[in-house]
Amino acid sequence: MKKMDFLILSFILIIGLLFRLYKFNIPLADLHSWRQADTAAVARNFLKSGFDLFHPQYDDLSNVQSGIENPQGYRMVEFPIYNASFALLYKYFDFFNLEQWGRLVSIFFSLITISIIYYLLCKEKNRLTAFFASFIYAVFPFFVFFSRVVLPEPTALGLTMISIFFFYFFSQNKNKKLSYLYYLLSLIFFSLALLIKPTTIFYSLVIIYLFLKTFGLKIFKNLTFYLYFLLSFFPLVFWRFYIKNYPEGIPVNEWLLTSINTPEGLKTIFFRPAFFRWIFFERINNLIFGGYLTLFFILGILSKEKNHLFRFFLFSAFFYLFVFQGGNVQHEYYQTLILPSLAIFSGLGINFLFEKKTIINQFLSTIIIIFSLFFSWYISFYQVKNFYQYPQELIKQANIIKSLTSADDKIVVDRMGDTTLLYLSERKGAPAIFKSPQELKASGYSYIITSNQSEIESLKKENYQVIFQNNNFFIFKLL
Repeated sequence: MKKMDFLILSFILIIGLLFRLYKFNIPLADLHSWRQADTAAVARNFLKSGFDLFHPQYDDLSNVQSGIENPQGYRMVEFPIYNASFALLYKYFDFFNLEQWGRLVSIFFSLITISIIYYLLCKEKNRLTAFFASFIYAVFPFFVFFSRVVLPEPTALGLTMISIFFFYFFSQNKNKKLSYLYYLLSLIFFSLALLIKPTTIFYSLVIIYLFLKTFGLKIFKNLTFYLYFLLSFFPLVFWRFYIKNYPEGIPVNEWLLTSINTPEGLKTIFFRPAFFRWIFFERINNLIFGGYLTLFFILGILSKEKNHLFRFFLFSAFFYLFVFQGGNVQHEYYQTLILPSLAIFSGLGINFLFEKKTIINQFLSTIIIIFSLFFSWYISFYQVKNFYQYPQELIKQANIIKSLTSADDKIVVDRMGDTTLLYLSERKGAPAIFKSPQELKASGYSYIITSNQSEIESLKKENYQVIFQNNNFFIFKLL
């Protein structure tokens, strides 16, 4: 990369950082707050109880997520490297609160992802493609929002991109000692990415392609090929076997492959028309691309791109979408892992238009691109801006709960499994009324918080004491 590239990339990163600081200080109650709250709760409990990475705990003690009562509040999903990282930052540098440090770590790794996209496209294609792909990742609303959430995906994705970056160096370098240093670094970062988010395993396709490009079919006789995947997968395999000792801390997850949760229960969506409509039309076309940008993405796919590295990024993205169909339809944040491919091929599509040789075509291409980017950004933002919204009443409820209960009280919040109020009120307990009041009382729960009128009437009939009420919710004392 030349000096000009460093200046361009610095400009993109500064713009990307500024966009990601939009509503940086809001409470942890925005879109997917329940998942963000669970992630942040693990970090908060590290600060309270010590950094025991092999026994991460969150605030939900019920059987709602796993089907098994969880009195210790174990949270056995991804290995909690991300949670521990922003908890440590808060512990030693408390000029930001815990959630803000969580957002900053996500932002940091998203900026790394942008930088690597720029570098790879600059090296393998040209500066124009690199600029537009990284710029799209830096400023488009969906990319921005899911680059500043308190979730493990941005960090895992950033580590994956670092791994690919070092492996790219390994494949290019002629100095054996230096190239194997890159190999080792790539292996370590990919292993960390897998621990933080196992779904990054789909990026193995990109690594395999780089192996093939470096060694050809000789990779099957090459020990480094087998060692790479054996050593990088080993920590993940160990962790997955280890957490089987704590089934109460493992959320039910089989549905993520084929089904979605609806008010009527689980519904199969596997290769149904609804899957293709939700993912490719509602999410990718409308929400992520804002409609018009889809044209460039398709042009990027159809362009006669001779470099297969980026094709393998795309294969990884589609493979992931088709395997985790239920999860991708149910939750927008599942699409975080496909964002590099979407940005890369949008950049390739824009470059394809600019490759037209005549002045008239270049002029028209420039006008089309500018207007398409503007309207796509605006349409996407019109939808994504709602992701930042949160119910003010929820914050008031949390403050009331904190003022009327003690830190050691176990509470039940009647929120259909949503743990956001538990997190905001800094209390442990249950995010749903999963037992009768008598059983909850016997299990050591102190309060039920509900806004359900039938539940309120039932608790009143059973003569449970009302310690607070307003037009929105009631707090009943059980003990």
